[in-house]
Amino acid sequence: MSANDPKHPHPEVAAFLQAHPDIEALDLIVPDVNGILRGKRIELSALNKIYTDGVNLPGSVFAADITGDTAEETGLGFEIGDADQICFPVVGSLCRAPWHRRPMGQLLLGMYDEQGQPYFADPRHRLAAVLARFRDELGLTPVVAVELEFYLIDRERGADGAPQPPISPVSGEREHKTQVYGITELDDYGAFLDEVDITCRAQGIPADTAVAEYAPGQYEINLKHQSDPLAACDHAILLKRVVRSVAQRHGMYATFMAKPYADLPGSGTHIHVSLLDADGHNVFSNGGTLGSPLLRHALGGLIETMPESMALCAPNANSYRRFREETFVPLTPAWAYNNRTTALRIPAGPDHARRLEHRVAGADANPYLLTTLVLAGIHHGLTQQCEPGEPITGNAYAQLEPSLPITWLDALRALEQARILPTYLGADFIKVYLANKHTERAKFRHHISSLEHAWYLHTV
Repeated sequence: MSANDPKHPHPEVAAFLQAHPDIEALDLIVPDVNGILRGKRIELSALNKIYTDGVNLPGSVFAADITGDTAEETGLGFEIGDADQICFPVVGSLCRAPWHRRPMGQLLLGMYDEQGQPYFADPRHRLAAVLARFRDELGLTPVVAVELEFYLIDRERGADGAPQPPISPVSGEREHKTQVYGITELDDYGAFLDEVDITCRAQGIPADTAVAEYAPGQYEINLKHQSDPLAACDHAILLKRVVRSVAQRHGMYATFMAKPYADLPGSGTHIHVSLLDADGHNVFSNGGTLGSPLLRHALGGLIETMPESMALCAPNANSYRRFREETFVPLTPAWAYNNRTTALRIPAGPDHARRLEHRVAGADANPYLLTTLVLAGIHHGLTQQCEPGEPITGNAYAQLEPSLPITWLDALRALEQARILPTYLGADFIKVYLANKHTERAKFRHHISSLEHAWYLHTV
């Protein structure tokens, strides 16, 4: 009997086919270090074999830079003959992808080496390793929620080649105003938001809130808190695909670029974390608004690791344009209660829901790596009993000098010199990530922009 005998499918495959008997093909998805989805498209007949035998993909998918080229300095390309590794399904991720013309499904994969061990360069496995340390060393379970901001943009660029806000489906005019938390803005794009909601429900993505943000066409979608941070990040990475795909069906594009407009706010990714003990008690809760001593230690660890984590929070050249004063984007490691001017915030709310919010990263950050570095900082703070200093009251921008590495090169150098994050992410992974980013930065530096031509061609 063959491993792909359709009479004896894997239980997850059987349940999926019973619910979706019309499916003809599937996308097999591996998120790379940049959060770009890579993989293969297969016919339905090959699906069961993926569960029993896996599917080969080269480890160099994690060496692919933002342009799709292999960063050879990672050592994952020619140096090892572009060797294949084996990928297996992420259980529970098989679902329909309803935006395709053809009946299609999708399936997340994780990569493993020839010995069956988690492949060191797979960001999802780096997160799993940190979660194991919480379980085995501390007996704690992180509860995580992800908030993602994005822009809807017109399919057509402006005369200068820059993106432009979409045409309102209600007024027929180009969006130009900002109405933060505006209900009319939700109504005007209700058809798009409704389809995002319906698609998320169909894919098991627990999106529960949509908000109009600080710029025309900018929105935020919040995901529910999850006691499985791996699932929380799976949902976040797939939410991006849903938003982009549904936007195209409505005649627009969606972008998670950190700063698509020079004169408008950037887009961020915010991570909320609480910790549960074996009895399900939130250990950050103690009856006070500032939380327990364990919450203080968690904040202290995040403050200590924040400078060396910036290259992961802000992964590309555009990311650093988001860091400006008075924009609710932090420039200094600091914390506060109910205060959005700091990097770390304790949100207002009932004591049993006491948590911290990490507000540093852009919407372009890889959610697996971002959650890994946040949990690494928390774990470090708990085990080393780090202290965060006193909380900020009022406007942090008016009280603190910028001290985070907010240029790309400075952030990469901070990661090169890191002493804490490599003990969580692994030195080999850090090497791959840095090689990938240095390759990208070198390409970027070699490009001559139109602004340089405009300023210097006839003046110097």
